[in-house]
This record gives sequence, structure tokens and C-alpha cells, in this order.
Amino acid sequence: MKDILIAFILGIVEGLAEFLPVSSTGHLILVGHLLGFEDERAKTFEIVIQLGAILAITILYRERLVSLFNIKPILNKEKKFNAIHIVLGVFPPAIIAGLLLHDVIKTYLFRPNTVVIGLIAGAILMIIAERKKSEPTSYSLDDLTYRQALTIGLFQCLAVYPGFSRAGSTISGGLLSKASYKASSEFSFLIALPVMVGATGLDLLKNWNHLSVSDIPMFLVGFITSFVVAMLAVVTFLKWLEILGLTPFAYYRIVIAILFTIFVLL
Repeated sequence: MKDILIAFILGIVEGLAEFLPVSSTGHLILVGHLLGFEDERAKTFEIVIQLGAILAITILYRERLVSLFNIKPILNKEKKFNAIHIVLGVFPPAIIAGLLLHDVIKTYLFRPNTVVIGLIAGAILMIIAERKKSEPTSYSLDDLTYRQALTIGLFQCLAVYPGFSRAGSTISGGLLSKASYKASSEFSFLIALPVMVGATGLDLLKNWNHLSVSDIPMFLVGFITSFVVAMLAVVTFLKWLEILGLTPFAYYRIVIAILFTIFVLL
């Protein structure tokens, strides 16, 4: 029963935080530390519940994802969201996180003290992006230019540092490149999919030996919880973002980092 409760709690954390600018990885590490769930099995569990969040985005944006296989807009040079946007947004972080730094990051940076640094650094970026943003030139995905897609992809590279947040870095990059909240956040969701699938797939292969039949109920609860909560969180977040902007999420990150440092790390 304890494992099921832990799975439910972490599933909620993953579902809420994966596509919000607060860092799901950072929150999973911090909450896992508080729950005493930090062994090799915990690492594999985190991979499985991330797949639940991935499935949620796949279903919510299934029509957009299917449209990426249509190459007519590219051949006709139409101003429409297409596969090239995804490639430009995914290629930089995939190379840096997937090929160059993946093992180093997993080995040395997945710790509570480094996450605290990432939470604060990401919050500062978000506040700067809010203050420096100007009138958008792209209000929807179809308005995004290739340059904006590449810029957002480069900002996604910052998310390789645990606690920095993929959504926080990419949405900040979108605002700084004159994309609207809606265009920035939806593009952030879509370019997260290939990176997350690649990273979780690689991790799952490496940690497959830590799975056992007795873990199935726990992993299933975590997966389903993450999926359902992520579905609800994404829809709600898009509405909040238009009204509140990034600043409240930035302040939340700073408060969490300070509280965790005072009551846990010191």
C-alpha cells in the first residue's frame, strides 16, 4: 500500500509539472527525496510515469502530429506549421542532451542541491523573458517562422540541467523571439515529445533489469495518474498562461527552492 501511495503522489507531481514551467524532473527529485524513494527502482519508475505524460500530449495534439507527415506545405513553401519546425526545435537539445551530456547529467546533476540551483536559475530566465517580451509576430503555431523554431530549440538546451524546466526555457525562448504565449507553449509541448521519447527510451533500456512483476501495480498506478493529471494540467495551463504569464510560476519556483533548502538541505 505504501508503494501505491508513493506512485499516486509522484504520478500527480509528474502530470502537473511535466508541461508546466516548474520542472517535473526537479520536483520528482525533491519529492522523491522527501518520500525516501531514491533507489534504482525509483529512477525506472520516473521513466514510466513520464511516458504517461507523453501519451497525454500525443492524444491532445494528435491532429497536429498527424499533419506533420504531410509534406505538401513544405514543397509548396506554404506558411504553415510543418515537420521542419519540429526538427529545428528538437535537433539542438537532442544532440546536446541525448548524445553528448546524457550520462554526465544523470550521474552528477540529479541531486536535490543541483535542482535547487536549476529552479532559481530557470525562474530568473522566466522573469527576464516576461520583462523583455514585445508584441508577438506569431500568434499561433502556423505563424511560427523557422528562425523562431530554432531559437526555441536552442533555449530547450537549458533544460538538460535538472530543475531548469523544459517548458520554462522553451516558453521563455518563444517570448523573447516574439512568439505569443499560446504559440510558445504549444510548440514547447510538441518538441518535448521527440526529446522525451528518445531520453525515456534510452533510460528504460538501461534500467530494464530493475523491473519486476511485483512492481507492475505501482508502475501502472503512476502511469495512469500521470496521464490523467497531465491531460487536465495542459488544458488548464494554457488558460492560466494567457492571464497570468510566467512570473507567478517563476516566484513559485524560487519559494520552493528556498523552503527546500531551509527545511531539508541545511
